[in-house]
Amino acid sequence: MEACVTAPTSLEKLWLTEAVRLREEQAGMLDDQEANRQARVAGGDLDQRIVNRASWLAAHNGLAAALQHWKHGAHLALVVLAVCCLVSGAGLGFTALGNGNSPVNVFWALGSLLGLNFLLLAGWLGGLLFAGGRGASLGRMWLWLSEKLARDAQAVHLAPALVLLLQRRRLNRWALGMLVHGLWSLALLSALLITLLLLATRRYGFVWETTILDAETFIHLTRLLGALPQLLGFNVPDIAMIRASGDGALGIDTARQAWAAWLIGVLVVWGIGPRLLLAGFCAWRWKAGRAKLTLDLRLPGYSQLRERLMPTSERLGISDEAPAELAASIDTAAGGPQHGALLVAIELDAQTPWPPTLPSGVRDAGLLDSRESRQRLLEQLTRFPSARLAVACDPRRSPDRGTLTLISELSRCSAETRVWLLPPPAGEPLDGLRLNAWHEALNTLRLSTSDNPLAWLELGHD
Repeated sequence: MEACVTAPTSLEKLWLTEAVRLREEQAGMLDDQEANRQARVAGGDLDQRIVNRASWLAAHNGLAAALQHWKHGAHLALVVLAVCCLVSGAGLGFTALGNGNSPVNVFWALGSLLGLNFLLLAGWLGGLLFAGGRGASLGRMWLWLSEKLARDAQAVHLAPALVLLLQRRRLNRWALGMLVHGLWSLALLSALLITLLLLATRRYGFVWETTILDAETFIHLTRLLGALPQLLGFNVPDIAMIRASGDGALGIDTARQAWAAWLIGVLVVWGIGPRLLLAGFCAWRWKAGRAKLTLDLRLPGYSQLRERLMPTSERLGISDEAPAELAASIDTAAGGPQHGALLVAIELDAQTPWPPTLPSGVRDAGLLDSRESRQRLLEQLTRFPSARLAVACDPRRSPDRGTLTLISELSRCSAETRVWLLPPPAGEPLDGLRLNAWHEALNTLRLSTSDNPLAWLELGHD
């Protein structure tokens, strides 16, 4: 199993929980006995137990690792989109000013720099008001590209799970809004940089032209667009200069500089400024809404987990008493995994004398011959892991899947585990093929065997 590089955040835990729900709805319930037990031991309300269960399942079936791959793919997709925005912004700057061989029509230049931005910004605002913010093409492209770059079959449910999770609080509009406005800010900053570079290295003349409008219209529009930039310190052409530029490009440097400052000021104030403000607003709404994200327990995938994670007996405050011997062993192990040694047996027949005489400090955890006894021991060992655990098995029985699963679960509740393959009764032969099957199965579980682990249980070594 691939370990996660970093511990999941609260949002990622909810995200994984939603992904597990989608997966179970499509492919059936996962093998979740140990996950349910871990969730019950951790405690908390039903929401927290469902999240803990999903976190355990995600960590053991590859979904948590797939989330890390998806995040790497998302970061790479963001880099790709950012590079595209930088190149597109540079193209806007070159298109607006040209090569300097002919005068620049200031309103054509302004349309080249901000026209598409204004159209898409109006579309985003309209989608926010009437379509719930789901019309962000850049956002959908990022989700699609993130999934493609993740290149992990386990990640198929992650993007839908994230969308469904965020839609409950309508956070998708703010998350995608941050992305869209951030990328557009990057594109406009790139256009600003190229525009400044061209204005600094080439000599441009500026004009405005019209056939059906009068000069006063352009004068008022120019002054209106330049009013706010002028308050921020950008130069704006005066009325005489605007009127004169309608007849041809003025050759004086002050006119060129005034028009250049007006163009830059309008780009900064009416292009970059709104995008940065909207990105900040979306980030604020995202941060406020993310703290309120919860699971929708009314969904069938969650409601059916209530009895598994919060049994009726537990909700009423009733719990079965543990055997006295096991309680003593739990007390020994309560200090942590560095203390306590346990011996447990699995499905021994009535002719096998049990338990053997145990050395000092070793406790008998009993004979596991029923589902209830197994669950009770696993519940208690999950709360109080032992330092050493020996599991006694009868090698005359075949190593079936249920027994091996139980041994594996027990081994995860102890710092060290050994399997004791008991010798057969006197005079009874032992099937060599069956014994080999036991060793092969235990090697697969990476567990060692012992002919007599009692000394190891007592001393911690052989």
